[in-house]
Amino acid sequence: MLMPLKQGRRQELGDFLKSRRNRLQPADYGLPIGTRRKAKGLRWEELAQLAGIGLSWYTWLEQGREINVSQDVLESLARVMQLSAEEKNHLFLLALQQPPAANKPETIRADVQTVLQHFLDHWADCPAYVTDHKWDVLAWNRAACAVFGDFSAMNGKERNAVWRCFRSASYRELLVDWEGHAKRLLASFRSTSTCYVGEDWYQELVQELIEHSKEFQQWWPRHDIMGTPIGTKALLHLKAGLMMMEHITFQVYDAPDLKVTLYRPLPDNNTVATLAKLLEE
Repeated sequence: MLMPLKQGRRQELGDFLKSRRNRLQPADYGLPIGTRRKAKGLRWEELAQLAGIGLSWYTWLEQGREINVSQDVLESLARVMQLSAEEKNHLFLLALQQPPAANKPETIRADVQTVLQHFLDHWADCPAYVTDHKWDVLAWNRAACAVFGDFSAMNGKERNAVWRCFRSASYRELLVDWEGHAKRLLASFRSTSTCYVGEDWYQELVQELIEHSKEFQQWWPRHDIMGTPIGTKALLHLKAGLMMMEHITFQVYDAPDLKVTLYRPLPDNNTVATLAKLLEE
């Protein structure tokens, strides 16, 4: 059964706060450890005192109760918990459905998919695709299909980057370091989807992956948060063999919920020539 939207956000907020509290070391705050300490990380009362908030209030917040929270309190929690910029953004979106004032993004949306497709086609020798806030692949070029599979032949689920990462055997075989990629993707997905916690599509996707992927079931409770990483990726293509690509993801200014991911073939392992030959087929 799907839980109500607000309840889902409150539970996610409580779980996130608990996960971060458990990571804090008493010694880092000058607190005695003692032989009788059973709590993992800081105790509720220790965290509340350091943040300058009431113990009962913080306990209710972590338990997912329906209470109001101010930006000042969130700033204090972020400071004490030593949250990264991405984690702080995640915290604010869960609690207030808006990011911190200092990095609030534009929300204007324009229909730019046609123009994006022109750019994708222009990058003929670089695999590229566009994803939305659900991580659904909306547009792609021929090179992307040659390397990652024919997106036009996939159904809706198969074109979701998160679902495909954990449920597609062929995609798992393509990535030399699948585990590292999957962990980074999961942390990035959680960071970018904070606004949608509790929505039907979000709950259905997470629930299905929990039920059908042991890795997702194991990693999801960690509440890892990460920005969209750039770097180099090794791909073991069924026809072309080992290929080395560097990749980067751009946010579309006119439509902030759309992102363009671009792969550039590297000279390593003769990838440039290998991809060119693959595109000739």
